[in-house]
Amino acid sequence: MLKHDYMQVSQDQPIYSEAPLQLLLFVDGRPKSRQQVQRIRAYLRELEAEYSFELQIIDVGQQPYLAEHFKLVATPALIKIHPEPQQTLAGSNIIAQLKNWWPRWQTAVDTFLNLQADLQELRDENENGEVKSFTSPIHSVAVSTELIKLADEIFNLKQEKEKLQEQLQFKDRVMAMLAHDLRNPLTAAAIAIETLQKNYDSEKGEFQRLKPAMAEYLLKQARTQTRIIDRMIADLLQVGRGNDTELVLTPQKLELGKLCDDVLAELRDRYIAKSQTIETDIPKDLPYVYADPERIRQVLVNLLDNAIKYTPAGGIISLAGLHRTTQKVQFSIGDTGPGIPEENRDRIFENHFRLQRDHGTDGYGIGLSLCQRIIRAHYGQIWVDSNPHSGAWFHFTLPVYPF
Repeated sequence: MLKHDYMQVSQDQPIYSEAPLQLLLFVDGRPKSRQQVQRIRAYLRELEAEYSFELQIIDVGQQPYLAEHFKLVATPALIKIHPEPQQTLAGSNIIAQLKNWWPRWQTAVDTFLNLQADLQELRDENENGEVKSFTSPIHSVAVSTELIKLADEIFNLKQEKEKLQEQLQFKDRVMAMLAHDLRNPLTAAAIAIETLQKNYDSEKGEFQRLKPAMAEYLLKQARTQTRIIDRMIADLLQVGRGNDTELVLTPQKLELGKLCDDVLAELRDRYIAKSQTIETDIPKDLPYVYADPERIRQVLVNLLDNAIKYTPAGGIISLAGLHRTTQKVQFSIGDTGPGIPEENRDRIFENHFRLQRDHGTDGYGIGLSLCQRIIRAHYGQIWVDSNPHSGAWFHFTLPVYPF
């Protein structure tokens, strides 16, 4: 059954029509086409005094599926949908075209009515016959447009389903990896705290059988590991909020070289365990930057963590600072790992993207995406180049502190 939301008709206009000539006038909301539509409707009202036909007015903005059904490329457009064959008049001279075609349409109507009369006689002669009388083709038009609309909705639902499935798979992967990755820093922090607790004499207020240097090391180890845990959870929470969520920044005067030294100290056990060499080239007069210390710490930790992970044992990790312009400082982290294929150098910053070689390794595929969001929030840039001696160089820029 044709519903009013398919065709914009007046309240006293029938949904089905027995008029053999049926026309659809497609209009839009553009002010430029308003006068042309008014002229077309005025001319059709003149014809209505002499001829019987039905006119449906359709706004393509409200009924886009009907426009798609008739494959319209321009509006206004006048379409004869009955009697067949269907015919479309469009352009700036619709009235002139209508004057030319109207006599032919009336001839087609007369032919159709004569055929209907002949069919009626056949039905009268054969009471059990299956000959059917004319019914409006508008019903089939509405059904077709509804099918188009449903097809689009099904397509959108499939996309939503695929997106949800991807999110669920990502969640499962993250949960499994998080359980694995948290185990190491949790164990290290627990051992350090437990050692300190067992050797602490509460009555004397001192550590027994532990030299001050060892006690200080254990305390530092516990603090470092809890920071790593906090960083992992913060990264996941940030990604969970989605890319559309604005990052909250608290920028301040920041010495990038000093922050880099702190992060290297935090990751010291990891690169020492792989006998990796750290080479730094950070000028003493490198300007302060205007940035959020915790956010830039996240960037440095992610980039250095990747460099340590992918640089083989005995390899070299390089850090360099450059006063690039009067307004920008560039910081670079290089490694001697396998490098990044040129065709993937843009994609590695996409959320959840992982290189084929990384599918069997730890990681969430979110670190570089988060780095990009942080640097862009600081009005900087981040990119990757190949290392001439194999490996990769990651670069990012930050604004110079203005005062």
